[in-house]
Amino acid sequence: MTTRKRFKQLDEPLLYGDHRPLSRRSFIAQGLSAGVASVMGGSVLGLFANPHKAAAALSDDVAQVLNNTCGGISSANRIPFICFDLAGGANMAGSNVLVGKQGGQLDFLSTGGYSKQGLPGDMIPQVADADTGATDFVDTQLGLAFHSDSQFLAGIMEKLGPDTAARINGAVIPARSENDTGNNPHNPMYGIHVAGGDGELVTLVGSSSSESGGNSQSPMSMINPEVRPTKVDRSSDVTGLVDTGDLVGLLSQQDTVAVMESIYRISDQKLGSVDTQITADDVVKDLVRCGYIKAADLADRFGNPQGLDPAADPDLVGADGVFSVDEFNSDREFEKTASIAKLVINGYSAAGTITMGGYDYHTGDRATGELRDLRAGRCMGACLEYAHRKGKPLMMYVYSDGSVFSNGMVDNSVEGRGKGVWTGDNQQTAASFFLVYNPGMRAILMGGSPDEQALHQQIGYMRDSGDVETSSSPAANNVNLLVETVVLNFLALHNLHGEFENLFPSHGLGNGASRDTLTAFEPIFNGSLSNPV
Repeated sequence: MTTRKRFKQLDEPLLYGDHRPLSRRSFIAQGLSAGVASVMGGSVLGLFANPHKAAAALSDDVAQVLNNTCGGISSANRIPFICFDLAGGANMAGSNVLVGKQGGQLDFLSTGGYSKQGLPGDMIPQVADADTGATDFVDTQLGLAFHSDSQFLAGIMEKLGPDTAARINGAVIPARSENDTGNNPHNPMYGIHVAGGDGELVTLVGSSSSESGGNSQSPMSMINPEVRPTKVDRSSDVTGLVDTGDLVGLLSQQDTVAVMESIYRISDQKLGSVDTQITADDVVKDLVRCGYIKAADLADRFGNPQGLDPAADPDLVGADGVFSVDEFNSDREFEKTASIAKLVINGYSAAGTITMGGYDYHTGDRATGELRDLRAGRCMGACLEYAHRKGKPLMMYVYSDGSVFSNGMVDNSVEGRGKGVWTGDNQQTAASFFLVYNPGMRAILMGGSPDEQALHQQIGYMRDSGDVETSSSPAANNVNLLVETVVLNFLALHNLHGEFENLFPSHGLGNGASRDTLTAFEPIFNGSLSNPV
């Protein structure tokens, strides 16, 4: 049977009679809210704005105090991490990333299982070419196996060069999560910070003004209010991180640095002759000293905020950028993605969440979801390609709250392409996945044989019916443990997975041997970015 219902345009809200939006998260999931930006700079940062001079340089004595007493400026010593939060319950398994049974991605499900995941019988991955015997619908050019007609894949490949694609690998984690609810602690960014992630300007950023920076929550055990994500979803937010105040507009950048150093020296003299009457007097004095020194260093290195502007980065925006000027100016999702990518991949922030709304797309057609998946794929691909151009590694994680299912009817419209319509929500078909870009070479899966490697590329498995086997991994039926699994894999890329138990003493992933089964890749860095494998 076929259906020819009118599909929803990319930014058209999704309205349902059976569940109306009542919260911020449901407004985002149904595409009714894109969010507004609000970024506040610290009081010290209020001294720097509108510079037009070349960078100054800290005096030697001040630089020495900065490094020896103040711990230097936070710097990126971990792989940049970006997660995509597709709000509403997007399809991941089957029609996008292949998820199989116990043997891995290519241990194929039944025809009925794939039908539930939106694939009709003539598009299931095990259908073979009559002449070659090869499967027609399996694409492994990114290491991780996608359905060849995946719109995530199509969007990613639009943005990637062949050299970039050859250095990407990934893994999928079949895991249930609740549909249309904020009670899914999916977001791993606080865990990335615990694992050592930090940035030169801010620790974490996110495109939503929530505690997690995204649509879904973060695990309560990982939340640290001191590093709550700064909201960034447009280019002015990025430049605004240092563009607040008048001093550099009145003085040259070099003079501004000199003024800040003078303030430090005067304050240091005063502090040397006064008792603050506060316990831990030395700590208080160091905080005051370091505040001025770090402000001077920020003026030195980021005195021209236009150097942070995504729109002014030719690798991001322009004729040769990952986004054209028209794409960047006409689609807010592209500007949002470019803004987060600029901060994270350049090390100004350790990790960022890009929330994309409108993924509650069980609209009784297939075209609505296909168009939104395609745009999400373009944003994912842009991040990966930008990392390649900057010569930086990237771990990119994609998740959604819940998932969808098909009842077997197909949409034969141009955009539906004969695939199953999305009929309703179904948490049983859910999954998350991550991709790793390594500038040197494609990350190597753990395991001594192809069969063993297949079990590391798919962490857990699905039943023949297309449902998650909830006993297949700790992550399969517990979103908190799904986040822990993602952070474990982040640490493993740095050869630091042995530190997991110390960093997360209350974890639920079992002992070292069992945790090894949850790790996808061999390390690509020994401890830090300065020690490549």
